[in-house]
Amino acid sequence: MDDFVRNKLSEWGLSMLIETFKDQEINEGHFYNLEDEEIKELIPKVGPRKTFKRQFKLLKETLNSATQVLPSTSEANDTRNMDMDPREESSQCQSPSVQRKRYNSAAEESIMWEVKDIMKVVQMKLQDEEKTELNDFLKNKISDLETRKRKLVGVFGRTGAGKSSLINAIVGEKNLLPSGSVCACTSVTFKVEANNDSKKYEAEIEFIKKEDWKEELWFYKNLLDDDDDDAREKLTALYREDWKIKSVEELMDKKYFREIPEFLTWNKKTLKCESAEELSDKIVKYVSASNDEIDAVRQYWPLVECVTVRLPNKDLLQHVTLVDLPGNGDRNKSRDNMWKKIVGSCSTVWIVADINRAVAEKEAWEILQNANSLMGNGGECQRIHFICTKSDDVDDQSGAAVRDVVLKRNKVAKRKVNAEFKKQYPQCSKQFSFEVFTVSRNEFIERKHLQPDETEIPKLRDVLQSLNNNHSEALNYVSGARGILSLIQGTRCRGVADSKMQAFSILEEKMRHELKVLQKTIDEIYRTFERCLTEGVEESQDSCKGHLKSLLHPPRETGSGFHKRLKFAVKNNGVFKAKNGRKKNINMTLSSELTGSIDEEFRKTFPNEDKSGPFNGAIDLFSLDTEGMIKTYKDVDLQLHFLKTEEDKLKTKLKEIIREDKKTVYSSLTATIEENMQKCYTDAATITGTGSLENMRRTITDHVHDKKDTMFQMAKENMLKQLKELKGKILKNLEETLMESIELSLWTDDCSFPDVSVELDLVETFYSHLEANPNPN
Repeated sequence: MDDFVRNKLSEWGLSMLIETFKDQEINEGHFYNLEDEEIKELIPKVGPRKTFKRQFKLLKETLNSATQVLPSTSEANDTRNMDMDPREESSQCQSPSVQRKRYNSAAEESIMWEVKDIMKVVQMKLQDEEKTELNDFLKNKISDLETRKRKLVGVFGRTGAGKSSLINAIVGEKNLLPSGSVCACTSVTFKVEANNDSKKYEAEIEFIKKEDWKEELWFYKNLLDDDDDDAREKLTALYREDWKIKSVEELMDKKYFREIPEFLTWNKKTLKCESAEELSDKIVKYVSASNDEIDAVRQYWPLVECVTVRLPNKDLLQHVTLVDLPGNGDRNKSRDNMWKKIVGSCSTVWIVADINRAVAEKEAWEILQNANSLMGNGGECQRIHFICTKSDDVDDQSGAAVRDVVLKRNKVAKRKVNAEFKKQYPQCSKQFSFEVFTVSRNEFIERKHLQPDETEIPKLRDVLQSLNNNHSEALNYVSGARGILSLIQGTRCRGVADSKMQAFSILEEKMRHELKVLQKTIDEIYRTFERCLTEGVEESQDSCKGHLKSLLHPPRETGSGFHKRLKFAVKNNGVFKAKNGRKKNINMTLSSELTGSIDEEFRKTFPNEDKSGPFNGAIDLFSLDTEGMIKTYKDVDLQLHFLKTEEDKLKTKLKEIIREDKKTVYSSLTATIEENMQKCYTDAATITGTGSLENMRRTITDHVHDKKDTMFQMAKENMLKQLKELKGKILKNLEETLMESIELSLWTDDCSFPDVSVELDLVETFYSHLEANPNPN
């Protein structure tokens, strides 16, 4: 009997059978091949036998799940409960291909968990072995198999555009988000994801720092514009009328935060409920500024940075997080930094607008304008979806006419929005895929005139399902496990020293050659960036005076009104809101020629698409060709299989490192300008009295004039330095990680390692299933 059998019996609550299976010497291989008569003989009692057979059936189905055939849709409909919730019923109405995709997704998840169980058993076996360098290496490799990362979908749109209703419908929770509540305060980031650890409805509330709120209060008390409705709304929500008569110190009194002691200690607040409705009632004061029923109750959303809601039993969100984002960041530094980080981490962005005003909706298009650089070169976005809501909102019509009107208007809206996107953002089509959806939330639920597919909510669910990408996750995990088991089994083989030595020499030589090729490619790209940035520095020096004039002397704005805005800007690192509400950033404007000079080259070098590799595909082209060596060096084929999986894993990891580092590289241009501008902001912030507006303008203008010959050049040098450091990190990772794997796999024999041939055969079977049966697209 082995650990696998013992662990399975314990996991199924059948520990009393362990001795019986041990006496019969049943190992993992025998376990999978037990027949009904043998099970009856092993487990004579009916209760335990039924439990065993139920669990045993599920376990065996995992082996064949990827190739099983679904029941027909007619069979599914015959067994459907007629009183089923419309959201659940809609899933039954999907096409067979969509059903199969979801079925395969669940099967692949099951395969991955089964392989995880196998690797846990192997890891326990390694714990019992003598502590050696190879033993530690293998245990670390098993731990490193856990690399799952959530995909972020950013949802933008003004209050009233139908975001709350859309999210409710997509996640299948009618009462989770009150209509109009999400981010009505234009500051709270709101996340929705699956609760993979509990059956509870949970919310995790993150607050801003107490010190940041005190600083924000000072701004409001000293620099509040008469037309700053957002600030007044925040202060009234938290303090009622007290903010008008009390000082900053008095407003920081603990009595205002008795219900949220976590704010004072900068801890997270967690809420757990049995239903979505209960959770919605509890979180409303932390996310909403629009609920008239709670006007008499103190609201805490002004102090909240982010609310994360986790929902049970949501396979659709298992590896995906919907992030409802404010439109233009926030004056609070921590909230603004979180906003930038999340926008830069979104792989997909949804822009939500009412279909009746989609093309004319200024806020929706401004979101794209403001977040474009953060999503593209400064982020990892691949897809932008423009979602027109309320498409079923039509004038009174008879039944058949409603459907015709809705579908015709949907077609027109898609054509116009696509045309507007191409007109306003011709460059974006090179970087993002763009698609328009026209959704009808009410029709999706009530189904009076439209079929579920015609509401397009099922299409958005399919978007989320594709982002879950269980097939890729499962294949990567199983492939990694297969490689590790191959190495363990390969180390048990003796008498192949000559083959190992020859293979080692060849791989060492290939490593040196491939690293030189990669370094040459990156160096050529570096020189291209150097040329682009040199031009950008010259253009920046020539244009900075004009850029400053447009910022510091806005047309049609009185001196007193702009005085407060500029005063706020110099106290807020150069960032402020113009009279029309649009966000202005002095640093970003000054660095615009620099970023513009490299934008096109940066897109080609660091594409956001999964299919295109960074550095013009140079990482993908790097190869030790271990597969090509297997025919010649069959004695060490297991070790070569391991090295192939290690190379693939390392290249995937490097792409993730590059994806994150390239955000910092791109933003370094503006960051350097901001750093160089700090002194003039500090100086301007101290200016008061008569003529202070002109004195602030002069302070900023003179500083830029004095610094223009150095600060743009410094920005260029900083970016090139970071590119050089990224090159060093890539080459070092490849050489050190692969050489360690090559040396330990080809210079080590250890017959004392456990025999994992049964586990390897099982994982090979799983791997073959996954390779042969990819998810349908």
